[in-house]
Amino acid sequence: MPLLVTGINHETAPVAVRERLAFSDQEARALLPRLTGEAGLEEALLLDTCNRSELYAIGEERALRDALGILCAQSGMPREQLDSYLYRHEEDAAVRHVFRVASGLDSLILGEPQILGQVKQAWHLARTAGTLGPILDRLLQHAFAVAKRVRSDTAIGRHPVSIAFAAVRLAERLFTDLAQATVLLIGAGEMIELAARHLSERRIPRLIVANRTLSHAQEIATRHGGYAITLEELPVHLAEADVVIASTASPQPIVDRRMAEEALARRQRRPMFILDIAVPRDIDPAVGELPDVYLYTIDDLRLAIADNLASRREAAAQAELIVDLQVRHFLAWRRARDGSQLLRRLRERIASQREELFDRALAMLENGRDPREVLKWFAHSLTNRFLHAPSATLREAAGQGDLALLEAAARLFETRASGGDAA
Repeated sequence: MPLLVTGINHETAPVAVRERLAFSDQEARALLPRLTGEAGLEEALLLDTCNRSELYAIGEERALRDALGILCAQSGMPREQLDSYLYRHEEDAAVRHVFRVASGLDSLILGEPQILGQVKQAWHLARTAGTLGPILDRLLQHAFAVAKRVRSDTAIGRHPVSIAFAAVRLAERLFTDLAQATVLLIGAGEMIELAARHLSERRIPRLIVANRTLSHAQEIATRHGGYAITLEELPVHLAEADVVIASTASPQPIVDRRMAEEALARRQRRPMFILDIAVPRDIDPAVGELPDVYLYTIDDLRLAIADNLASRREAAAQAELIVDLQVRHFLAWRRARDGSQLLRRLRERIASQREELFDRALAMLENGRDPREVLKWFAHSLTNRFLHAPSATLREAAGQGDLALLEAAARLFETRASGGDAA
């Protein structure tokens, strides 16, 4: 069965498309058994981040098509629309892609460290759902080791830069004096925690953390000198914010146009900078149409990371060499595993045929047949059974001029013609 990877990311699809194909952990748990059950994939794993939605699979082409159909139905996106954004990798290219993703080499921010944790979470979900078989499990375990090697053996992991850091960096560029700004953080996940840390290092005077669960917001606010509110209180406090950074797992926008309009009216035309780094988006795109609102999405962070890319390219080149070597190691394991399985199936088939013929030979002996005749019959029948399929295949190969298969058969059965008589 082939190893396949297909999906969309920040290079192939804008955030408006990525958010439609995004799925939560709960949705992934429900989808994964359907991909192996209804669609017929042998193994399946779903990876979803703010910058990518990917399917890792072991299965035939038909099963992959059916799996994509299930994902499209879940997202409400027509299949023909999704096809224009999809990329696809098979076998060695798929292995290389997985290793590069886990190592942060395929990220919007080169070498960003959060992706490895997201890949591990996807692996855990697939194991829990029972859709992770021996090949994908070995592939992901190997990917974790590659990512660790890249971090330890290159400079790409030094001075780590995250999407949250890039968001704060962009806020600094947009807001003339961030040290005088009130910043509102919406959410309480890892990205918001990192953003709060970067903001506290810049000693902003006022930090507000809003989250659906107040206790989670209070934990972040306490650590970084801010105060916490619930999402229900957001309409009251939005007008206080000069800068808003939003990153939740909400399937629907947290801030709509009407809420933003009311906040702007209370701000008396003072501008508001909003950075939406969530996928699906937390801020209704219509908010960006309002005067005095400067709305940026995760795709706009490219402007803030240009300096980071230049300093990491040399380390990335070294990391690519590590990935190339580890791809070869994984493929060697895969070939050895496939060879062992082939040999096992061959032994099982021959053993089954031998037992069948042996039982018939015993019956012949019990009926009084001459043992010498029975042994000759048994040896002749077993030889014919063993050679029938290979003989038919080799005759077909000879007729079609398939020299590679004929040469392989000569090596396998040690029938290569001798170069001369032995002395």
